[in-house]
Amino acid sequence: MDYRIIPVTPFQQNCTLLRCPDTGATAIVDPGGEPERITAALAAMHAEPAMILLTHGHLDHVGATPALAAQLGLPIVGPHPDDAFWLDALPQQAQMFGFPPHEAFRPGRWLADEDVVELGNRRLRVLHCPGHTPGHIVLFDADARLAQVGDVIFAGGIGRSDFPRGNHADLLRSIRERLFPLGDDVRFIPGHGPMSTFGEERRTNPFVGTAS
Repeated sequence: MDYRIIPVTPFQQNCTLLRCPDTGATAIVDPGGEPERITAALAAMHAEPAMILLTHGHLDHVGATPALAAQLGLPIVGPHPDDAFWLDALPQQAQMFGFPPHEAFRPGRWLADEDVVELGNRRLRVLHCPGHTPGHIVLFDADARLAQVGDVIFAGGIGRSDFPRGNHADLLRSIRERLFPLGDDVRFIPGHGPMSTFGEERRTNPFVGTAS
């Protein structure tokens, strides 16, 4: 799987372009803002945009979704329906964080645990990983040994669980019981900051590592 990470918005949220190397079909994952930068990156990759994929409903991960969907004629896929209330609250989220006004929207397809998203010749396995938000999902390409984890886990950190309907115990369980068993060699793209591997975080992460 080819990929390009584009940090967007003042929160430096990692929008990722996941591209099937065989077909060029590309998913725009978590387009939080700055749609013009995202479309420029698509052109530079010679990518064929196929869909928008959302890991969860926070504004910094979904803010540019309606504009890109309309401009490029793309379906919106994900997150899990337990995050519907976050998408409904986008106007309030924008006001709270000082963003321009945003309208609520719904995806064309919700995702559930163990669903599969087909992207060209690649298959992305969906893992429901609540805790940061109740409807957070992770996307895993088993062939590429690559995971898109949103705000579940970071290099040296974990997602916040103090937002409405967040749950710290669920977050730890999602990481330890759903993500780490995928394998130490799996690289992951987090919602913010640099990439890491599950093995590195299992060994050293102060919140969920073996020494925690």
